[in-house]
Amino acid sequence: MKMTFGLLGPLTVAVDSVPQTLPRATVLRGLLGALLLAEGERLPVGRLLDLVWAGQADRVGRGAVHTGMSRLRTWLGRFGDEAVALESDAQGYRLVTGPDAVDLGRFRRLAADGDPAGAIGLRRGPVLAGVERINREDPLVTSVADEVRATVLALARAAPAAGMARTAVPALTALAEEHPFDEPVQAALLELLAADGRAAEALRRFQALRRRLSEELGIEPGEQVQNVFLALLAHDREGAHTDPGPARVPSQLPRDLPDFTGRDEQVRIVLDALAAGRVPVIAGMGGIGKTALAVHAAHRAAADYPDGRLYADLRGADETPADPAGVLAAFLRALGADPREIPASLEERSALYRTLLAGRRTLVLLDNAAGEQQIGPLLPGTPGDAAGTGDAVGAGDHPGPRPAVLVTSRAALTALPGSRLVDLHELDAPHARTLLRRILGDHRVAAEPVAAAQIVELCGGMPLAVRIAGARLAARPRWTLARLAHLLRDERRRLDELSAGNLAVRAGFAVGYARLSEPTRRTFRLLGLLDAPDFAPWVAAALAGIPPEQAERQLEELIDAQLLQETGTEPHLRYRFHDLVRLYAREHAEAADEPAVRAAALERAFGAWLWLAEQAADQVPGPCFAPIHGPAPRHPMPSGLAAALLDDPMAWFDAEQPALNAGARQAAALRMVPMAWDLAACQEKYCDVRGLYDEWRTTHLAVLQACRSAGDGLGTAVLTRGLIEVTTWTTPADGAGTAVDLADGSQTMVALADRARQLQHLFEQVGEPRGTADALVLTAWSLVAQGREREALDAGRRALDLAAAHDHPGGEARAHQIIAIAYGETDLDRTIEHLTETLRLARLIGNTRFEATAIQFLGAAHGRAGQVERGGELLLRSLAMARSLKDRYVEAFSLLYLAMLYAATGDGRARGTAEAALAIARRFDLGHHLAQALGILGELDLAAGDHASAVAHLEESVLVWRARGWRSFLAEALRALGRAYGAAGLPESAARVLAEARELSDIR
Repeated sequence: MKMTFGLLGPLTVAVDSVPQTLPRATVLRGLLGALLLAEGERLPVGRLLDLVWAGQADRVGRGAVHTGMSRLRTWLGRFGDEAVALESDAQGYRLVTGPDAVDLGRFRRLAADGDPAGAIGLRRGPVLAGVERINREDPLVTSVADEVRATVLALARAAPAAGMARTAVPALTALAEEHPFDEPVQAALLELLAADGRAAEALRRFQALRRRLSEELGIEPGEQVQNVFLALLAHDREGAHTDPGPARVPSQLPRDLPDFTGRDEQVRIVLDALAAGRVPVIAGMGGIGKTALAVHAAHRAAADYPDGRLYADLRGADETPADPAGVLAAFLRALGADPREIPASLEERSALYRTLLAGRRTLVLLDNAAGEQQIGPLLPGTPGDAAGTGDAVGAGDHPGPRPAVLVTSRAALTALPGSRLVDLHELDAPHARTLLRRILGDHRVAAEPVAAAQIVELCGGMPLAVRIAGARLAARPRWTLARLAHLLRDERRRLDELSAGNLAVRAGFAVGYARLSEPTRRTFRLLGLLDAPDFAPWVAAALAGIPPEQAERQLEELIDAQLLQETGTEPHLRYRFHDLVRLYAREHAEAADEPAVRAAALERAFGAWLWLAEQAADQVPGPCFAPIHGPAPRHPMPSGLAAALLDDPMAWFDAEQPALNAGARQAAALRMVPMAWDLAACQEKYCDVRGLYDEWRTTHLAVLQACRSAGDGLGTAVLTRGLIEVTTWTTPADGAGTAVDLADGSQTMVALADRARQLQHLFEQVGEPRGTADALVLTAWSLVAQGREREALDAGRRALDLAAAHDHPGGEARAHQIIAIAYGETDLDRTIEHLTETLRLARLIGNTRFEATAIQFLGAAHGRAGQVERGGELLLRSLAMARSLKDRYVEAFSLLYLAMLYAATGDGRARGTAEAALAIARRFDLGHHLAQALGILGELDLAAGDHASAVAHLEESVLVWRARGWRSFLAEALRALGRAYGAAGLPESAARVLAEARELSDIR
């Protein structure tokens, strides 16, 4: 018995030429097909998983391969062909067959022997057609498909000369039907049909292909197919003559896109402008959909222009502006002018054009205009339109018949008389998803909504990019949307992936880039290196190493070229890239600029940010840590510019904080570690005042890892200090706990002791005593929370001595504060004495934020000392200061102490004040504030007899205090909860929590 196998089409198995029924299991068919494709080569188990279980390999496991191979071996053994053997070893599996048993082998020998017709005769369809369990994107499959395709094309090229055109047509036709969007195959078929004397059939096939591409993908045939068509057309018209006849009604508008999406407001503006006799100028970057909008609006308005619709693409084939004289000649012929009578000069052609259009209701669409000078000769001359001397006709007037003009351009063309600018931007996410759905169909998008949203996001809402993504997926029905999303996530390949047929995002950007002056091209390339979401003009100056005035001129040139977008308003203009334009600029930078040039440019930009951030941070009233900086190079800005920028430091940080975050992370990724940690640390006080705790935390964690990897001890210490501060007093919004990677994740204030000791060690290692003083203050806070006041006093005094000895007044202020807290109510005189000194030092260093904190603690201390009026006065002052600073942390604490003071004196404002503090605590994830506010409300509920509400508030307060690990507060909350349980008739619960409270109070 002899077995033979076929895989150049549906999978077949025959024994002595008698067809056999294939295995019923689709997995076995897939395994058999994969082994046959390998032609006796061994396939590892992992490779087989990818081939047969594509996308499921991680869920299936290697055992599935072994089981499938065992079943396949049994099936093959039934036929008794000793030449066929399924072998296996530690390296994988291979299928041994007899000579000439597989059609692929025979195909290759015939092709190698110069008999492509014989080889193609073995082909019955796509490789392994109908085999469901095979990864058709795997190189093992695609290489065979490409080999077959190349052989068919070789046959098509050789057939006409050999007189075999008719013989080759069926094979090429079959391949063309299987690959309807394969341009070389389609072009070859058209040429082969023409060579066989079937030019009319070739023209019909071209028209069918054009309709299919337009309807399914929204694109025109590519250049190769178009060239074959033009050659066919020229041959078909050879010798014919054209009678110009009378004046014509041209209808030249390109086909409206069937899947045009969104832009309702812009369409309305265009139509209103046309109706008012103005010239709508649709401006925007390449790929943003200017032509699509213009054509759609023109079709909407077509009924109003029964005398014709003219269209011209004013961008030449080589991307240079089209000659207006040539455009006019085409327009004149379309309007019925005798070609022999068209004038030679531009001026005469323009005059004749205006004459022929006078009094005609004709719409002229001028697409891709380079500037006003190019389109000037193409504007009609009827009064009331843009080229006339009078004003534009108002929407309420009733002008006579007149032509209208619609323009698209990258430039705004604001100097064009009577123009109405329609500035086009990205599609919003819902409309972009709708466009993708209209291209692909509801089913595929609905099946993978997350991947569809990712594709739209990675395309940046650019219609051309979304259209290309949809076209690629439409041409690959077996692809998942998740696969394309994965490919697009690779920034280095994204622009390559956004290409289909004659559409490419990159080509749209190239037009604007080519028109830039060389100095501006350089700045554009360097700007593309930045990860910052937006940037100010001075950043461009620093990056390019040029004066700010020159940078601003270049930015304007980039705006005009639609390669950059403006955000904000004067005098705070900022600039941003579309994500895809940024990738395009970065590509050019990597190709044109040496690595050292790119690194130096980024260092200048980061250095300018750092130089300004360091000065701005000195004026921000945040935590009184020692200002410790590293050796990263600064890039100073002109003094006048710097003074203007830093006139309001908080406003400067408001504008720059996202860019600073991005710069710190980018510098860390580029191993500019000192630059990275200094940029991150300079933001701490600002983030604290603004309540940007998540931004503070996540950026510090990212840069801290780079510091540790680089062995930067100073940066590690400084960022660890900042992380301890933010994670001790706030809770991450994602509820992930407060672990910095030093904490135990359970009791924050207990873990603080270990963190502070490690921080002290880090600062001692790098010889930074001011940082050591800061670490000792943090240690004292932890000790106070654990009820170890004597040890806390000792740590606070050591911190005070160290800060005083090394000119660190902020450290002295913090040390006085924690010493006062350690004394607490045991010695209120000393508490007030140290808080008074805290206030003096805060005012000395000009830190209004810490001044508000000192006043706040003083107010609470006076209240506890029975000086209610004085305490209330101070707390109201600290509250006002916090609100003027927009500091929600200090505001919440002031509200808490006021609420406690009101509650103690029976003031009815207590509940509202506590609820206001609770709202801030929940919004900004302030754990300490949250627990304290809940406790106050619980006590108020208890006093009001609302036992259920008291229990609910106090149970949550206890829960938070447990996580905080602050023993005295937890004990107090437990005692209050015990009273609430007792009042609510839950004596066992009351006894349990009161016992725990006593135990905590006894531990010292």
